[in-house]
Amino acid sequence: MKALRVENQRLSLADVPQPRVDGEVLVRVTLSGICNTDLEIARGYAGFQGTIGHEFVGVIESLPDASEARASARASQPGNASLSAAPSGLPAWGPRRDGLLTPGQRVVGEINAGCGVCDLCRAGDPRHCAERTVLGIVGRDGAHAEFLKLPLVNLLPVPDEISDERAVFTEPLAAACGILERVEITEDRRAAVVGDGKLGLLCAQVLKTTGAPVTLVGKHQSKLEIAARRGIETITVAQAQSRSREFDVAVEASGSPAGFRLALELLRPRGVLVLKSTFHGTTEIDSAPLVVDEISVIGSRCGRFVPALELLKTNAVDVESLISEEFPLAEGVQAMERAGAAGVLKILLRP
Repeated sequence: MKALRVENQRLSLADVPQPRVDGEVLVRVTLSGICNTDLEIARGYAGFQGTIGHEFVGVIESLPDASEARASARASQPGNASLSAAPSGLPAWGPRRDGLLTPGQRVVGEINAGCGVCDLCRAGDPRHCAERTVLGIVGRDGAHAEFLKLPLVNLLPVPDEISDERAVFTEPLAAACGILERVEITEDRRAAVVGDGKLGLLCAQVLKTTGAPVTLVGKHQSKLEIAARRGIETITVAQAQSRSREFDVAVEASGSPAGFRLALELLRPRGVLVLKSTFHGTTEIDSAPLVVDEISVIGSRCGRFVPALELLKTNAVDVESLISEEFPLAEGVQAMERAGAAGVLKILLRP
């Protein structure tokens, strides 16, 4: 099969065998999305070697038999029927999905596959399992390929109301929803999002669903207009200079040192700075404002898929406007180059 791979810091389209399922589910990828993390991996982030990509929608090609599925679930289990509600009222990972999925069914997949035996996995949340693999990022070949494999419990069915072009946004939208697990956002808290790229636009839209006043800061008028159409206040970086110390929560989604500094400047004393970006390299941070203004700094990574699918099903967020272009997987290298160009939003790959 064809797969877009990073090996020895070189990106290429390669012919590789189909994944050996080993008790997991074989999924035929119908559409995948290029993420900034993919671009950073190609530059050396995380030291990953293999097939990249973690945003996908696909169709189940084959399921393991019951005994194989149980063994796979014990080795990698992000779901448990006994879980209570998650923080901030978000649903937990949800019940085990054994028996609910069939070959030919459309699915999306949680990207973290845990060990199944540590305290975190036994509590039903493998996102920080020390032994986890992560689709296309850590120890597990990813989604920019014709096929991938994941444990059965990682997969969620895609409602009929959600097209492939919308479903492929489930993972990044879930990452935006993850902010609400880490920070309480209420109608009386002013929130700013710095960065008008894909992630920033999704974060702003998710925060808007809480009823809080949200302001998106960016450099590109065409991108800011996407948020403005959803009733979100938008301002340029220059305009943001006059809004210092105004916000209770600031989300840094630009992936740049300048964005970090701006997000910090926007916060009132004892505000909350949420960091969403990951990128290769180090960033110098002036810690004095953090200490003097008693700023809380919170990292936010992966989120749950259930609330993301619900937002997509109810058309509560606009993701179609984030699609810039679609490429065939065979042109994956060129697609990655295009994804890294200035002003480009989401690039999709179709095997």
